[in-house]
Amino acid sequence: MGGPDELPNIDVVRRILALTDRDESLIEYVTDRPGHDRRYSLSAARLEALGWSAAVGFDEGIERTVHWYRENESWWTPIRSGDYRSYYERQYGKALK
Repeated sequence: MGGPDELPNIDVVRRILALTDRDESLIEYVTDRPGHDRRYSLSAARLEALGWSAAVGFDEGIERTVHWYRENESWWTPIRSGDYRSYYERQYGKALK
């Protein structure tokens, strides 16, 4: 869902790095997509017309998200280890690329 906060992707990345005490030297720019990923903008206009509104702004939401990932390493550690790829290859073959 969209919300009222609109930021360039680089600002989102910098905010995550700041929240995780990581250095901006970790940012890698992808050369095959220049200008394509400046920002993503999702409209919540239809939901707002039904009476919905975002209860949490971007700053609080990203802080909560980073906190959740820090508190739930057991959920994402297997993903980073590559174990998930073995599972998908067993289930679906080596078609993943």
